[in-house]
Amino acid sequence: MNKTIFRKLTYILVLSIYSVTSVAQKDTLVEQHGKFLKNLGLNAMYQNGHVFATNEFLRGNNAEAEKIKSYQAFALKLLKQTKGDKLWEQIYRYPNWGIGIYTADFYNPEEIGNPVAVYAFFNAPFLRQNRFSFNYEFGFGATFNWQSYNPLTNQYNKSIGAGESFLIDAGIDIAYRIFKQVEIKAGVGLTHFSNGGLKVPNLGLNTIAPKISLRYNFFDRYDFKKQEVPEYKDRNEWLFSLYGGLKNVVYDSLDVSLMEKYEGVFYPETGLSMLYNRQLSYKSKIGMGITFSYDGSIDAQVAVDNGEVEPVKGPFKDKILISIYPSYELVAHKVSLIIQPAFYIYRKTLKSQSPMFHQRIGLKYHITDHVFAGITLRAYDFHVSDFVEWSLGYRLR
Repeated sequence: MNKTIFRKLTYILVLSIYSVTSVAQKDTLVEQHGKFLKNLGLNAMYQNGHVFATNEFLRGNNAEAEKIKSYQAFALKLLKQTKGDKLWEQIYRYPNWGIGIYTADFYNPEEIGNPVAVYAFFNAPFLRQNRFSFNYEFGFGATFNWQSYNPLTNQYNKSIGAGESFLIDAGIDIAYRIFKQVEIKAGVGLTHFSNGGLKVPNLGLNTIAPKISLRYNFFDRYDFKKQEVPEYKDRNEWLFSLYGGLKNVVYDSLDVSLMEKYEGVFYPETGLSMLYNRQLSYKSKIGMGITFSYDGSIDAQVAVDNGEVEPVKGPFKDKILISIYPSYELVAHKVSLIIQPAFYIYRKTLKSQSPMFHQRIGLKYHITDHVFAGITLRAYDFHVSDFVEWSLGYRLR
């Protein structure tokens, strides 16, 4: 994204917020749409920071022959401020959550593109006192409009292999309410971009940046409700889930066209997980789990038929893996953030394969008290994506 376009977009977004706040201050918007605007707010964020040089493309092996070490980004978020209508809102010190639109400029639009993301976020206080709050935030969403790797026209960009990717964001901030309906926020955020191994190359982009935000509330008071919090009694549960996914593998040595080679072969990833959890508080669960997996890409063979690459099936038993993992869940009502450091305890030994220790991080949503769905990123070395698990499961308490 060139600087002129980015500047214009910034001006438009700032002017939009100013226009909305001006109207709201006259009470016209609130009077006409009071029910819709109840507990809602707008947050405009700007950040300018550092890109981690995790691969050769970012270290200067690109068309510009320069390091890609900085970026700037802008986000506009629509949020809902919780007031304590439900017990979990009080337990989390009255968080806010919502959806946002994000755009970034890496100062190399020819090779990286003009990424735009749509994401969901959750922001909650560590501490809240009068006009001041110290907060943490998580975000997850989809990013579009990358200038992805192409063996003919964009052969250096090994960071982004597809035009779409996932966004994972985490950060902290300090907020101060300067007027009844206006807050200013400053903080720092970490952001990871990856397609989860759905298309290689996929070395990803990782950033860190300070950020400043201006928030406007369509309400003028924080009328928090308080109720007595019952003492929590530990609960146990068994979780059974099935997952599926795809992994893309490119074979550089094949005698086919560059474009055919670049498309690679897609292999199925499936498995069954069993997890025993103990919920220690309203917020936290800990547990231990085991996963039986089928990885179609293990020791995979391919053939070339009329210039096209076709997979050749191998022995089923060679593609079986078993892993175990401790598990932690941060629970907020029906949604959980899951963190699971995992270890393969059984798999076929190969000359070149991913490490035994790998990481799983994901989100889970309880559709009913027993049925849940989730999405989990499986990675290794804390920054290399292996594949994405899409899961459906059942809970027994």
